[in-house]
Amino acid sequence: MKKLIAILMVLTMALSFAACSGAASDVHRLVMVTGGDAGTYYAFGGVIANVLTEKIDNVEVTATTSGASAANARSLNNKEADLAILQNDVLQYAVTGTETMAEDGAMESLCAVASLYPEAVQLVATKASGITTIADLKGKKVCVGDQGSGSEVNAQQVLAAAGLSYDDFDVQYLSFSEASTAMQNGTVDAAFATSALPNSAITELANYTDIVVVPIDGEVADNLIASYPFYAKTTIGEDVYGVAAADSVAMMAILACTKDLDEEVVYNITKTIFENQDALIAGHARGNDVTLDSAFDGVTVEYHPGAVKYFTEKGLM
Repeated sequence: MKKLIAILMVLTMALSFAACSGAASDVHRLVMVTGGDAGTYYAFGGVIANVLTEKIDNVEVTATTSGASAANARSLNNKEADLAILQNDVLQYAVTGTETMAEDGAMESLCAVASLYPEAVQLVATKASGITTIADLKGKKVCVGDQGSGSEVNAQQVLAAAGLSYDDFDVQYLSFSEASTAMQNGTVDAAFATSALPNSAITELANYTDIVVVPIDGEVADNLIASYPFYAKTTIGEDVYGVAAADSVAMMAILACTKDLDEEVVYNITKTIFENQDALIAGHARGNDVTLDSAFDGVTVEYHPGAVKYFTEKGLM
């Protein structure tokens, strides 16, 4: 009898271990690529990852830094990441294999989960540089963002709309935080940054250096929107960085994934994001922008079936 009891105990423990192992294997551990460590993508991406991990039983999301939009599209396509935040224009180019993503070929597996928040294209210069218009960039040292990032894509498009190119100045490829440091040191005169307002690196820069926000307006903005309709006009108010207001243009930050990501997982991700806005706001001010009313803003590609399922339940699709 003792031998039988011992055998039963061993079997019970084995079954229990197997059950635990099975439960662990059911957890979806996802990687979300975001952007540079000084940008909103990384900060807000970390908040989203924490909320998803906390609220969804079988999902663990880890947010990591990256080279931002273009790099994130490639990470999704190469299955190095499961989720990504990227600009609406770059997502469109990646899916269709056009414009700045033409050399990569069409990444047809990429799709949208939801639009998150607007991002302003910001051109900031040190006051000492004397730059007050885009035309003044000629002959200066100008940072256009990380090479291949959404900020760089926008910089190229804005410059083209103004009749300029990289040949007109000394091009610097730096992240937001690196550009801020370089401008404080006087080794860079101006920098482009596409992000939500305010950008923390520009805020830091303004605390140590006199800056100006260079307008992207008038004929330049009109030319840009005529060529790329996904841009919209916006204004960077004087309250943002404590300097004179300037008109500019904006994009949208999109949460994206690939079509083969589990439908139920994406459904839960979408549901959790839009039904836990308070938790997002508690972690980052951009949570205020994440609403069902703007979930489709700027999205020009196909939605993941899991997202479609949620939006259909809400009567939006």
